[in-house]
Amino acid sequence: MATIDRQAATLALAHALSAAERGLPVIPLSRTKLPALPSPHRDDPQPALCRGECGLVGHGVHDATTDPAAVRALFAAAPWATGYGIACGRPPHHLIGIDLDTKPPEADATAALQHLALRHLFTIPETVVVITPSGGRHIWLTGPPGTPVPNSVSRLAPGIDIRGAGGYLVGPGSLSSRGVYRLAPGTAHLGPAPCPRTLLDLLTPPAHAKHPQRHGDHQGQGLVQFVLAAHEGQRNTRLFWAACRAYENGIGEELSGALTSAAITTGLTEREALATIASAARMSTAR
Repeated sequence: MATIDRQAATLALAHALSAAERGLPVIPLSRTKLPALPSPHRDDPQPALCRGECGLVGHGVHDATTDPAAVRALFAAAPWATGYGIACGRPPHHLIGIDLDTKPPEADATAALQHLALRHLFTIPETVVVITPSGGRHIWLTGPPGTPVPNSVSRLAPGIDIRGAGGYLVGPGSLSSRGVYRLAPGTAHLGPAPCPRTLLDLLTPPAHAKHPQRHGDHQGQGLVQFVLAAHEGQRNTRLFWAACRAYENGIGEELSGALTSAAITTGLTEREALATIASAARMSTAR
């Protein structure tokens, strides 16, 4: 059982309720920034792709709600939660998160975004900006209904990740193992601004664009190798990341067996590996 930091848990609930009042669907997060509630299907012999249809909590971003009573119930079920996640792509705001990393070699993510803006002639409007404990920035924008923005990692440019439909942003005031997420100075009074049309076009590739099978094979091999390179303490995190990327790119089902085998090789049990991959599948926007 995780250690309970009651003060941090109380603050997280207060911040989550405040966000819910503004129409932002929330879920409780642990210090790892992952959903705090375990999957109700974690002990199933086969991974379940349930997105909450079973009526139980523990389905990650699919639990997100703006109902105050439901928010309190989620946090009551996870008293160890020290943060909250805000579901992206959900009405009424249809939130889009631009995640600018600061870790090498992605330290120029801000400059890369500026370069994209100059090249494609758009301007990031004044909007909510959240500073991460590592010094990165989350820029909040809103999208139009009926235009789902997919999650992506470094697709626009190195160090620029996108949180869209099926993803979530760590809310300001959340406490992670690395520190507190805070609103950037001068943005606390702002609401999320509409995403510039040109940038929105960059974030929503044509529906007919498909990865060639050869590219999928190459990418799958890279994800398996990424899991195999995990050391103790990072095995589950690497597996979850790799599985999310696989499902986002439509190769999750065919790669799940190889990812499971790789995770077992690094020291995870088969049950742990299957549960982690199932969790990634539920959080993915892949269809």
